Amino acid sequence: MSLPHRTTTALASALLCLTAAGTLHAAAATYVIDPAHTYPSFEADHMGGLSTWRGKFDRTSGKVTLDKAAGNGSVDITVDVASVDFGLDKLNDAARGNELFDVGKYPTATYRGKLAGFVNGAPTKVDGSLTLHGVTRPLELSVKSFKCMPHPMFKRELCGADAYATFKRDDFGLDSGKSYGFSMEVVLRIQVEALIDDGAGKVALAAPAH
Repeated sequence: MSLPHRTTTALASALLCLTAAGTLHAAAATYVIDPAHTYPSFEADHMGGLSTWRGKFDRTSGKVTLDKAAGNGSVDITVDVASVDFGLDKLNDAARGNELFDVGKYPTATYRGKLAGFVNGAPTKVDGSLTLHGVTRPLELSVKSFKCMPHPMFKRELCGADAYATFKRDDFGLDSGKSYGFSMEVVLRIQVEALIDDGAGKVALAAPAH
């Protein structure tokens, strides 16, 4: 017995919708953070406006998922706090101690969130949370620029972004200098590049960083 024309049409439409949904789902991709081109940096007050401390973290890992068609994705980044670099060895050593980061007790910082505010396939913000010094708090990142392109050497898609946020470091228990009038506000800036996962789950940098 053949199905009525309307039933056949409805089934065909449903199959087309499922196929389209599967195609969109397949558009989602995972990118692995390129540690040679990813350096979270920060600016913090010294002596209540006397000058500005600037530093960065030299070791970062993690992954990003991105579905441009659906307008969603996620970020999962881990920072080796012991890799902090102010450009001065004595200050680096002090920052690793228990007066500030206490890396023996809190060796890593993490940021996890969802890509959001998509415009023409590119996110404009990340709704997430920062875990630092054993404390987790919400932190929204503003994405100032975002671009994807074929990597000229690895022949896989490469995406890069610049993002920033501000937060109060004493909210994370990092209140060194507060009694001397230091402002607790920190400007966080993240320069990040990530290469589409080749299945190995890591970026093998066979070529020098550029």
